[in-house]
Amino acid sequence: MVACGLACWRCRWLLPLLLGLAIIMGIIALAGRGWLESESSPYVQQASLWESCTRGEEDLNWSCISLMDYGWGRAAAATYLVGFVILVICFALAVIAFSIEILRFNFVRGIGGLLFVVAAFQIIGLVIYPVKFTEDIPLSGDNMFSWAYGFGWASTVVVIGCAFFFCCLPNWEDEVLGNIKPTYYYSSPERAPYLN
Repeated sequence: MVACGLACWRCRWLLPLLLGLAIIMGIIALAGRGWLESESSPYVQQASLWESCTRGEEDLNWSCISLMDYGWGRAAAATYLVGFVILVICFALAVIAFSIEILRFNFVRGIGGLLFVVAAFQIIGLVIYPVKFTEDIPLSGDNMFSWAYGFGWASTVVVIGCAFFFCCLPNWEDEVLGNIKPTYYYSSPERAPYLN
């Protein structure tokens, strides 16, 4: 017998925990200044979801411009932020859903559907940003999309995985609620002479 699989009532907090992890990664992506960075020294380029900063090779001060002055910058920030807000709502709904004794499985499937919407919004923002950034912002030196941008994608991947699990969880309703009696396998002495 499996002590604690995904379809187990004792492990019901695994999915909300994963959503909480996705929220933490989303916060890092929203606040991080490492969406785009210079790949090697001298580090002259740095960008976040909100602004792009450059400096000269000998200069220590960053000169920043707001990406909110561009339509695509507002669109990328808005779509990622809307997805993040819906993700926080889904987390709260998941905690409520798994806190009550009588789990409403249609409610859980609805959370899964909302998580697919979150993933769609976040993917749109994560695709708009690099495409339009490289077209409209002059880049100097070798640059790479860096750690904060990676956290944005990591959050999206976790959300997609949770969405599938939330949508499929009602298929194991009886196992999750503990409504299935355990099956015992035994052999009669005639069929297992070695037991004598």
